[in-house]
Amino acid sequence: MLQIDHLTTAKAKVSLDNVSFLFEAGNIYTILGRTGAGKTELLRALMGLNPLINGDIKLDKENITKRPIRDRNMSLVYQQFINYPHLSVLDNVAFPLRRQGKKKAQAQALASTMLTTVGLGDFLHRRPSQLSGGQQQRVALARAMVKQSRILMLDEPLANLDYKLREQLREEFPRLVADNQESVILYTTTEPREAMELGNTMIVMHDGEIIASGPPADLFAHPPTKDTASVISDPPISFISGFVRDQVLYFGEGQLAPSEGLQLPPDGPVTIALRPDAIEPGGAFTAKIGLSEFSGSQTIIHLDFDFGRAIMMVEGIETFKSGDNLSISIQAEQMMLFAPDGRNITLRDN
Repeated sequence: MLQIDHLTTAKAKVSLDNVSFLFEAGNIYTILGRTGAGKTELLRALMGLNPLINGDIKLDKENITKRPIRDRNMSLVYQQFINYPHLSVLDNVAFPLRRQGKKKAQAQALASTMLTTVGLGDFLHRRPSQLSGGQQQRVALARAMVKQSRILMLDEPLANLDYKLREQLREEFPRLVADNQESVILYTTTEPREAMELGNTMIVMHDGEIIASGPPADLFAHPPTKDTASVISDPPISFISGFVRDQVLYFGEGQLAPSEGLQLPPDGPVTIALRPDAIEPGGAFTAKIGLSEFSGSQTIIHLDFDFGRAIMMVEGIETFKSGDNLSISIQAEQMMLFAPDGRNITLRDN
């Protein structure tokens, strides 16, 4: 168990602001946030690499805030997959075990087993420069995992790999960390899909704070705040200004009455959130096509309405001409509504 209380770091380009959380062993926590949200700052603060101006770090209820880095029982893997170029793959992974005092034969035996686990059993005697980028990242991951640290931290470990390798390692990740059941695993990413696929619990960071946490599917379906909805949505969610009066929702020249699946709040201003699945071709609204792009087997269309911009996604590869007008419908049951202070005030009919 890892507990952090009120962690605050010195004012810098990115700093932590009163961050608290309880991490349970055996869980994978994906920490999602945009660049500059404070994800790396959090991991570096836990390692003791970035100084705290306030707060405590407790491992199994023991305060380790002032412990030196080597005594914290933590491992950190960066996206740059740093390896020792003069050592073989085997000796790279055995290195931390030798530092722990294990004899060479024992260290190499454990390293060899771990390298087999990550699919590098046939590359023990190669140098890192003789490996592909994905293989080098596996070496770095193996070196971190072989220590069996209580806290295993992975800072955007797949960010520098090409698409195919990222997909492959995403699929393999649960198997790679399956033996670390006694560890707390923290995995940072800027990609919502990665955060939702890989973690038991998703933590959303923004401007140096934790703004939401919980099961990934629950957070996606019911983001507690506008900022949370923005961070976890890919393709981007669209926000437009509106207001409710006499149980009618107004936005630009458009309006929607209450419909099955969505209850309107009391009169007042609201922010309307539209994910791509809330917009469909054909309907009473008119939009001008700004841009269409392909994403795998789907087409993403950027639309300009009188009330603002929004994104629609359709299945298949479709051709839409920029500048053309398109009739669309807005599915009220797929909308989310946020109060002026950013709270999610969406109410659904059961």
